[in-house]
Parts: sequence; C-alpha cells; structure tokens
Amino acid sequence: MLSREKIKEAEKMFTFLKEKRISMRSSLVIHYFTLLLHENQSEEELIRFIIRYWVRILNIKLGWIHEFEKFVAEYANTSFMLDTFRSSSKLLKVFTENFNCVNSIDYIIFDYCEFICSGSNDKTIRVWDVETNKQIQLFNGHSSSVLCVKFSSYHRYSNRRNVICSSSYDKTIRFWDIKDNRQVKVFDEHINSINGIEFSPFNGGKYLCSASSDKTIRLWDIETPKSLHVFNGHENRIWCVDISPLQSNDNNKSNSMGVIGGNGYTICSGSLDNSIRLWDIETTKQFILFKGHNGFVFSVKYGSSELRDMILSGSQDTTVRLWDIRSGQQIRLFNGHLHSIMSVGYSPFVVDNSEIGGISNVICSGSLDNTIRFWDIRSNKKELYVIKESRGINVLNF
Repeated sequence: MLSREKIKEAEKMFTFLKEKRISMRSSLVIHYFTLLLHENQSEEELIRFIIRYWVRILNIKLGWIHEFEKFVAEYANTSFMLDTFRSSSKLLKVFTENFNCVNSIDYIIFDYCEFICSGSNDKTIRVWDVETNKQIQLFNGHSSSVLCVKFSSYHRYSNRRNVICSSSYDKTIRFWDIKDNRQVKVFDEHINSINGIEFSPFNGGKYLCSASSDKTIRLWDIETPKSLHVFNGHENRIWCVDISPLQSNDNNKSNSMGVIGGNGYTICSGSLDNSIRLWDIETTKQFILFKGHNGFVFSVKYGSSELRDMILSGSQDTTVRLWDIRSGQQIRLFNGHLHSIMSVGYSPFVVDNSEIGGISNVICSGSLDNTIRFWDIRSNKKELYVIKESRGINVLNF
C-alpha cells in the first residue's frame, strides 16, 4: 500500500493535470522538438487518461484505495481511438534552440511542470519548459555528440530531484542536476561511444542499462560507480537497448540483483550486426536471437500489459517488425517507409479492427523518409495514418 505522502502527491498530480489539461493531449515529440497534441477531449476522456498516467507513474496497484477501486479498474487501461487523434491533432509548439542534429529527447512532469530535454551533435543537453516554450538550462560537459538523454526516474523517486542522464560519443554517461546546474556523476567504463541508455521500470529506476559501440551492454546500479554486469555477444556496434517491464510478481520490496533476475527481468538490444538479442539479467547470458532484418537495427521496444511478450523493432532496411518472445519468431512485418526507421513505439491509440471483431493496438514509427507512420499491430496491411514532415525523424516519444 502507498504511503500517505504518495497518496497526497497523487491527489495533487490529479488536480494539476485536470487544471492544466496537459496529459490528455497525447503528445508525440519528434526530433526537432515538434509536439503534436491531441486537444478538444471530453471530460470523461480526460479523466481516463489522467487515471492511466496516475497508475503508471506511481506504480499504483488496482484497489489500493478501496473507495476508488471500481473507478480505477474501469479507467486505468483505457486507450484512445486513432481516428480521434487524426481528426484533431495539430502542430502546437516548435523548440528551435538546437542548430545541430538532435539525437534524443525525453519528457517529464516534475513539480507540476512539463519539461523536455534534448541531446545533440553540438555536445549539449538542453532543457525546455513546455508551457513557456523557453530553454531553461544548458549543460555542455560532454566532449563530443550527445547520443541519448533520459530524465532519471531514480532521482525523481528517491530524493525528488530532477536529474538528466546522458550518454555520448565521448564514451561517458553523465548525470546532471537541473536545479543546481551541475554535473553530479560520471560512468566511464565503456571504451567506445554509448548509443543508448534506459532506466529500469522496476525498483524505482535504480538500475541503468547502456548500449555501446564497443559491442557490450552494461548494467549499472545508480548508486555505485562501477557496472554490475557486462553482456557480450553482438558482433558489431550496439545501437539501442530496452529493459523488460515490471513483472506482476514483483513486490518492489528489494533492490538486490537476485530479486531482479529471479523475477525474469531481461534486456533487449539492437545492433549494427542486424540482430536483436535478449539477455537474462541474472545470468548475463543471451537466451534469444532474432534474425530477419537486412540492415542495422536502430530501435527496439518491449511491449507492456498484454503485449509484454512482444518486441517491436525498426531498421535501416525500412521495415518495422514485431517479434514474439515466447516462440522466438517474427510475427508481423510492416512495409511502407522509404528510408531507415530510427524510432518505434507503442502508441496509446487503438483502432476498431473488423477482421478480428474487436479493438486492436496501434504502433508507431519514425523514419528518415520524413514521415511518422501508425500501424495496426494485428494487421500486415498498409499503414493507418501518415504524418509528413520536412525533415527526417530521429526519435519520437509519447
């Protein structure tokens, strides 16, 4: 059960989101900081999205407040129709302080304010206040291109600090405190560029995973200066990495590696060797190898909830693919892009699929062909919707 402090925090967040009407906009952020926001929602739709956000961010288990049990159970897993997004989405804001290629972005709500951070080839990490459209912070401690940025869920949960984690071509991972405007920590064990990082969705984000051009993946405990595990097996640079979602049998009571491994947590990686590999965190051994892409793998993502046994991938070969972890097989192939696919994700949208007689989830991909495309996860047919932009899409984020 959550503490009184957590409950009060959740109630404040609920009130803030309802007043600001921000989360229900279903934001999609692309490489040069374009936000497409979903507006004009009904009050019922707004409440559904807020509850869904509330449950996800605070790791609320259904029924934790008896009075709201039915309410949460009804609305927690609600998604939104893609057709509604198509009819009402529009370009709302553009953030243009970066004049070099932007390689990575992340989004957070902290102390009831919305922030976006970016990592760029100009060696900087920048932070924007979404409401004011202003850059509020600039970090320039890296000596080369910043390849990935993430807001630290661990610092947010453990000590209420807004901290950014960045990885760079300079072979380091660095942590930056936004309020104090300073670097607080450096990890420097990789011997080549660090292309991707990801915080664990369990244990309050205490663990960090990194993917490097040195062909290794490293797992870190945020509180210790040395990596816990090194994963070897890829034959070329590792471009992207993800950590499996929170397991249903995890009570989140322990931070020991044994508990993480014992609960079946895994790491997924995509490489310039054209393969996708899954690794057992406890043993550090590879246990699944997915082959099928005919080009570099630039993006991989675990599914969640009913899709937790799925891996989504995007590649230089212009295809999006869906893989089943249980069978070890590719189950969907999505064609339509004309250039490398740099980012893939599971959208909050659904569509009415007449073939299956029910609702189907929607996935999303961003490509250097200047488009963002939406696909029915249960169909190999043509994309459902295309957003055309003037430049290639390096990264997108919901």
